[in-house]
Amino acid sequence: MSRMFGSIRAKATLGATLVVAVALIAAGVAVLLSLRSNLSDQADNEADNAARQVASQIATRTPYEDLDLPDGEEHPVQVVDRDGRVLAVSEDLTAIHGTGVPGVKPVGNPAAERDNEGDDDDPEPGELGEITWHSSGRATVDGEQAEYRFAEVEVTDFRDETVLVYAGAPLDAQHGAVRTAATAMLIGLPVLLLVVGGVTWLVTRRALRPVEGIRAEMAAITASEDLSRRVPEPDAHDEVARLARTTNETLTALEASVERQRRFVADASHELRSPIASLRTQLEVGAAHPELLDVDGAVADTVRLQQLAADLLLLARLDAGERAGDARLDLGALVREEVSQRAGDRVPVTVTAADGIEVDGSRSQLGRVLGNLLDNAQRHARSRISVAVRAEGGFAELTVADDGDGVPPAERERIFERFVRLDDARSRDDGGAGLGLAIARDVARRHGGTLTVGESADGGALFQVRLPSDR
Repeated sequence: MSRMFGSIRAKATLGATLVVAVALIAAGVAVLLSLRSNLSDQADNEADNAARQVASQIATRTPYEDLDLPDGEEHPVQVVDRDGRVLAVSEDLTAIHGTGVPGVKPVGNPAAERDNEGDDDDPEPGELGEITWHSSGRATVDGEQAEYRFAEVEVTDFRDETVLVYAGAPLDAQHGAVRTAATAMLIGLPVLLLVVGGVTWLVTRRALRPVEGIRAEMAAITASEDLSRRVPEPDAHDEVARLARTTNETLTALEASVERQRRFVADASHELRSPIASLRTQLEVGAAHPELLDVDGAVADTVRLQQLAADLLLLARLDAGERAGDARLDLGALVREEVSQRAGDRVPVTVTAADGIEVDGSRSQLGRVLGNLLDNAQRHARSRISVAVRAEGGFAELTVADDGDGVPPAERERIFERFVRLDDARSRDDGGAGLGLAIARDVARRHGGTLTVGESADGGALFQVRLPSDR
């Protein structure tokens, strides 16, 4: 159960249902309030009309006992004077609450009082006032009680006295309509929510089906460790399709990385095997026959093994994401210092380096780049190697050129791969392990730069390092 409600489909369905429920409840309450208000206004209008009809009769000198009052159940009427005396009520009205005057039995005979005054002139018509008041209340007509909306209107009668006419309009229709609407909403709301929930469940299931396929395939890839497999890509242009494509791109990069790592381990094992085997053989021979020990050869193998181990450790640190450093260096001064410390080079090196060309980075790593490029040039140059440092367009440019045979255009990218030597017949002692140029390019990239190879003016190789120099 917890797994089901923890799924995206269940959360989306529950969320959509809750949102629709809140919206429908708010809309339903608004509709009911509006319906109730409209029906109340309608009842007020009916009460107004009934009160005006009675008030119009009073204003035209109609005696109270002769008033044509509406049916009590439809429109209960009560006429009172300023003193609260009841002058006229609807037939069968036995109780009324909400007008402020509870009486329902007329008192006195205003018509007789008028006759006793001896006024021979016909009285003037009374004055009909405006609706001044509305209220809700109850009235009992013919033994049945009901709720009404009452309206009050003032009118001047034949005695020139102001009386109040109260008339009511029943609220049964209002209550019935509101109850009917509320009942319909209470019945329809769950049904509608079930429909919304079901549709959302089906739509999300269809939308998330590719995600489940991606998950299942990723689980299978993890279990089989077969990085050549790929997740299915939906034939669409939505987020799920982009997720599948990105996942496949990640798998491709991961497969390539793992393959490089495997090749690296295999090549490193192969490269380490030769000097270790040679050193062991020489030491075993020396142990058995000290006079035959080749000390120089053992030292050379040890140095080569040490250099190879250092290269492998540096590559491992670079692959692990070691930061290049942020020290500010004068590239020209670094080149001159590195070249001056090289003793025993077969081919002399000429340096042309401008001052004040600065870059950010690690001095040891950049010195390693120059050293690897010079080692490569020493192996291939005939008689001349030149190093130059200059500034160009916000970059510091370091070039190492020789007059050897150069690098064929088809091989100018392959030489930067690890453990690659173009001359496979060349001895390992002369040619190295094939890591120098790979290390140089990796370091250049870690410093935000590039390392490329082209043809020098002398026909040999021209290695060019470009590093950002503007801060």
